[in-house]
Amino acid sequence: MGNDANGGPRDPGSGRLDEGAGAVEIRAIAEDEIEPWDRALALGFLRPHVESAADYRRLQWEPGRLLAAVDDGRFVATFRSFDVELTVPGGAVVPANAITSVTVSATHRRRGLLRRMMSADLAGARARGAAVAILIAAEYNIYGRYGFGPATRGHGWNVDLHRTRGLRAGLPTVPGGRIDFASMAEMRKLGPELHDRWRLTQPGALARDELWWKRQTGEIKVPGFDWKEPFAALHRDAAGTVTGAVVYKVDDNWDGSYPNCTLTVLDFLALDRATACALWQFVFSVDWVRKVVVENIGPDDPLPLLLEDPRAATPYVENADFTWLRVLDVEAAFDARTYGAPGRVVLEVEDREGWAAGRWALEVAPDGTGRCTRTADEADLALSASQLGALYLGGETVPRLAAAGLVTELRPGAVVAADLLLRTPLAGWNPDGF
Repeated sequence: MGNDANGGPRDPGSGRLDEGAGAVEIRAIAEDEIEPWDRALALGFLRPHVESAADYRRLQWEPGRLLAAVDDGRFVATFRSFDVELTVPGGAVVPANAITSVTVSATHRRRGLLRRMMSADLAGARARGAAVAILIAAEYNIYGRYGFGPATRGHGWNVDLHRTRGLRAGLPTVPGGRIDFASMAEMRKLGPELHDRWRLTQPGALARDELWWKRQTGEIKVPGFDWKEPFAALHRDAAGTVTGAVVYKVDDNWDGSYPNCTLTVLDFLALDRATACALWQFVFSVDWVRKVVVENIGPDDPLPLLLEDPRAATPYVENADFTWLRVLDVEAAFDARTYGAPGRVVLEVEDREGWAAGRWALEVAPDGTGRCTRTADEADLALSASQLGALYLGGETVPRLAAAGLVTELRPGAVVAADLLLRTPLAGWNPDGF
């Protein structure tokens, strides 16, 4: 689900809450309070409340993970978090605290409610062993105050099939491979194993739980949101092993007697380039389709270069920030990932919340593994916790942040050295909202 906050935190420089804020209690809700909590959530998201929504929310309820601000018995702010595995550069996973359903009622803005909920949740996450926290920010200027930085970007393409004849000749193929349509029941059965293999190849990808698959395949409907069964196809190799999948929808649009349909790709998974080429060839050959929209794909995916005419692909969404990340345990987070080159860099991190504050030495061995420890050595670079989060998955670069005045070079050449260390073969990318 999406993440938002219609009310911002207190003025970060004021050091106090608004008058009367002490009367507002921040606490976890009980399971029998889900219905009023969901009403507050709908109000905060500026949408009508759906009576059946509480039944869906009960599927998400975990003790202590749904928070509310309560003023005179009324829920005036909401907050939810859950645990999820996050893939980091190199293919390892770290435990992440995923934050969503964040709202503050318009009547209670600027009282520090978001800060109180966020502080309580992050403290609990760190105590549980979460290395990082993640969220999707509907408003850019809120979450940097809490140490989050934009760590992955989304990208999409419009492909005009009138301007390209599909894929170039000579691309990799899968000898004996085949593509078959799949029912939603088959996707629920076969999709999880495929995705678990794929997500370890993509830094920034998240694990998908059983509820995710039930929701995306229509077994469970999300109240207030329309769901129409999409098309799904699976790619298998010669041995019958599933190596890829594409899920898409097609609109029914005609230009007089001529079909003028748009195919929109909703989900695309491929374990190798040959499978990806086979699936794209299938997508571009669907009858009646004149345009293919790929809503979200890795920002460095080579799709346009696979086409006969790369100019036929024009941006649908261009490098929009998506997953925001905040480091909670610097050593656990940076020890888990791999690096682009051997070397050593010392980072001075400013973190008003304290989780990542201090001076850290990142040392990378020739095999690409790294170790991050506290140090008293002179710092090479100075940055905030937000920029540390932005750099973690490889979705941002040190030179770009330095050019924007967001990273300060304290030792000549440190920007280039740090860029080599933190470089990743694939930019961080997350295809899933939450």
